[in-house]
Amino acid sequence: MHRILIVEDEPEIREMLRFILEPEGFHIGEADNAQDARRLLSRQIYDLILMDWMLPGRSGLELTRELKRKTPVNSPPVIMLTAKADESDKILGLDSGADDYITKPFSPREMLARIKAVIRRSGGDDFEAPVEFAGLGIDPAHHTACIDDTPLHLSPAEYRLLYFFMAHPNRAYARRQILDHVWGDEVCVDERTVDVHIRRLRKLLTPSGHHQFIQTVRGVGYRFTPSPLNH
Repeated sequence: MHRILIVEDEPEIREMLRFILEPEGFHIGEADNAQDARRLLSRQIYDLILMDWMLPGRSGLELTRELKRKTPVNSPPVIMLTAKADESDKILGLDSGADDYITKPFSPREMLARIKAVIRRSGGDDFEAPVEFAGLGIDPAHHTACIDDTPLHLSPAEYRLLYFFMAHPNRAYARRQILDHVWGDEVCVDERTVDVHIRRLRKLLTPSGHHQFIQTVRGVGYRFTPSPLNH
């Protein structure tokens, strides 16, 4: 399920965007200024940001530049929303790091098409594609996991955790981020749940040596770092 952060200071526009996006299955976060947007981005992984250009205080243009400068690889794609329709403004928005640019007013159909296209280009629609590292494979279309064609018997939570890691290799995630992404916002569990499932998953992967892929990042959380195995 894709998560979209709406950074927009006009409540009516946020409400309209939520009305358009939630029926399509998107999870929505909202911020009406750059400071709140940064706070939400530090706590939650988003697949896309809908960024208003004109925000109180720091502008959406400046925030986009900041995000792309600080985390050029891991920052989510940005669609800039603005009433500025001049070609020079569009170029300025794209040069700031925005992945697309939509002028207000916009049609719901165009908005949805642009969002899906940007997510697809960014690789966010690859969640149905099988993933494999050094013999450890997972196939979300068939909901199976295996090691060298030998099935892994995982609980639903272990399966979701393993797929999350394999779909996002070489990135460190805090326990809260993992919890929100794997278990969802609606489940009332604490961060120790992540540690328990990590231990179980490592135990299942130990005989093949794949447990070493799941690394503890001191002071942060965990990272999945695949590498050739030494048997």
